[in-house]
Amino acid sequence: MRLVLADRIAPPSFNTPARLGGFRLSAGSRMAVAALGVVYGDIGTSPLYAFRQSLVNFGDMNERAILGTVSLIVWALMLVVTVKYVLVIMRADNRGEGGLLALTALVLRSTSSPGRGYFWIMAAGIVGRPFGPVMLVWFAVLGLLGVWGIVQHPRILLALDPTRAIALLFGAPWRGFVMLGSVFLAVTGAEALYADVGHFGRTAIRTAWLKLVFPALLLNYFGQGALLLGNPGALDHPFYRLAPEWAFYPLVALATAATIIASQAVISGAFSMTRQAIQLGYLPRLEVRHTSAEEIGQVYAPRINGLFLVVIIILVLGFRSSDNLGAAYGIAVSGMMAITTGLAFLYMRSRGWSLVIAVPVFAAFGLIDLTFLSSNLLKIFDGGWFPIAVAAVVFTMMATWWRGRRLLAQRRARDAMELSQFIAALDPEGPPRIEGTAIFLTSDLTRVPTALLRALEHYKGLHQRVIMMQVDTEDVAHVPDEQRLEIAELGKGFYTIRLRYGFMDEPNILRALAQCRAGGLHVNLTETSFIIRRERLRVRPHARRTRWWRWRNALFVFMSNNTPDATEFFWLPPDRVVELGGQVEI
Repeated sequence: MRLVLADRIAPPSFNTPARLGGFRLSAGSRMAVAALGVVYGDIGTSPLYAFRQSLVNFGDMNERAILGTVSLIVWALMLVVTVKYVLVIMRADNRGEGGLLALTALVLRSTSSPGRGYFWIMAAGIVGRPFGPVMLVWFAVLGLLGVWGIVQHPRILLALDPTRAIALLFGAPWRGFVMLGSVFLAVTGAEALYADVGHFGRTAIRTAWLKLVFPALLLNYFGQGALLLGNPGALDHPFYRLAPEWAFYPLVALATAATIIASQAVISGAFSMTRQAIQLGYLPRLEVRHTSAEEIGQVYAPRINGLFLVVIIILVLGFRSSDNLGAAYGIAVSGMMAITTGLAFLYMRSRGWSLVIAVPVFAAFGLIDLTFLSSNLLKIFDGGWFPIAVAAVVFTMMATWWRGRRLLAQRRARDAMELSQFIAALDPEGPPRIEGTAIFLTSDLTRVPTALLRALEHYKGLHQRVIMMQVDTEDVAHVPDEQRLEIAELGKGFYTIRLRYGFMDEPNILRALAQCRAGGLHVNLTETSFIIRRERLRVRPHARRTRWWRWRNALFVFMSNNTPDATEFFWLPPDRVVELGGQVEI
C-alpha cells in the first residue's frame, strides 16, 4: 500500500499585499526583490573591481583599450549570464531545484548503468529575503552612477559594438588573453542564478536579472568607462570616482553592506550544497540545523562553518592581497562553469535536443568557458593552485565515501540472510515475544539487519512487532507526497516501511510513523525502541592492497568512525534508541 507523508515545509506565502517604500508589490515582484539579496550579491559587487583590474592587467589606458574593455565585459554579461544561464541552463532544473549537484543528479538519472561513465559524471558534478531591499538600493545606485558618467561622455556607448572587443583582443593577443582572467570577474556569481532556482523560481530570477540587475550593471560599467575617457587618472578607483565627493562615505557604507550580503549568500550556498551532498550519499552525515520554518534551503552546518573560519584565516594570511585571491576565485568559478556546460549538454541531449541544435549552442558556450578558464590558469602560481588543491581533496573524500559505502553495502548484502527465509523459519512457539515494537533501520529490506540478529542474541527473544525501515534519498529535489511512504506486512508480526525523500527534503521518521496510522499500523512511541547498530570499522591487517587503496581504505574508516549517529539525523528520540556495538574489518 502507498501512504501520504506530508512532511514538506510550507514555502513562504507571497499572496498577501506588501509595500516597499510606499509602493504596492505584486507576488512576482516580491519574489524578485527577495532574490536580489541571495542570488545577485556576488555578481552585483563585481563593478567594485572587475573593470579596473581588467585595464590594469591589459596595461594601457587609451580610448581603444577603454572601449574594448567595456565591450568585453558587456558581451561577457550578455553571452555568459543572459544567454547561457538565464535562457538555457535554467531549463535544466531537477523538479524545481537547480545547482551543480541537482544537474549532476539529472544527468546520472539519464545514464543507463553505473559504469565508468557514471563515475566520471559524478566526479564532474562534485567539483535573504531581508537583504533584498538593500540590494535593490545598491543596483539603483549602480544605475544612477552609470547614467551620470554616460551623460558626461556619451562616446562610451560605442562599446556596444562587439567589434571593439574583438579588435582589442586581436590587436594585442597576449595582453588581451591575460586580461580575460580579470574580465571574467564581471560574470562571477552567474552560477548563483541557477543554484537558487529552487528557492525563488525561474520567473523571479529572470525578472530580477532582465529588468534590474543586468541594466544596472551595464550602465555602471559604461559609466566607469566614460569616466576614464575624460579622466584617465581615475583608474585608482573608477567606481567611487563616479560619485560626487559628498557621496563617497555613504557609497562606501552601501558597498560594504552589499559585500557582506554577497559573502553571506556564498556561505549559505555552501551550507545548502553540503546538505544536498549528504542527502545524495557523497558525504557522511553531518549536523545540519534548519534555521527557518519557512525556507527549506536556509540551513546552518556547524562543522562546515568552523572549517570556513580556519580556511579564511589561512587565505588572508597566505594570499595577503585581493588580487592573488581573485586568481584563485577565477579558476574555481570558470572551472565550474565549464563543467556545468558539459553536464547541461548531456542533459539537454537526454531531453530530446537534436545534435544540430545542441552541438553549436554548447560548443559556443564551451569555447567561451574554456577561453576564460585558460586565461585564469595563467595565474595558477599566483594563487590559482589553491582551488585546484581544495577540489582534489574534496573530490577524494567524496569519491572515497561514495565508493566505500557502496562496497560495504554489497558486502552486507552478500553475507546477510534473506528476510523472507528468516521469517519462514521462525517457530510459532519461540523465540519468546517481548511486548512493544522494535524498529531497525536498514539499507536493504530484503535482508535481515545485523542489528536484529544481535538484538535476538541480547534479548533472547523478539518484540511483538518488528519493523524494518529503509530511508532512501532519491536523485530528485522533492519526492511527491503520494510516493513518500510504503508499508508491507510480512506476517508473524514483521513489517517493512520504506521512506523516500528528495535530497532537499528533511528526513523525519517520527512524522512518518505518525502517518502510518492511515494504513492501519499504529506505533506507540512509549512502547517502541529504535535499535541501531553502531559499527566501528577497522582496516584489515595484512590485506593485499596497493598503497593507494590502503590509504583510501584508511580514509574511509576514519570518515565512517567519525560520522554522527543516526539519532539526530533522523530526528529520533534519544531515550528510545538502543545502540548495539560491533566491529567490521575492511
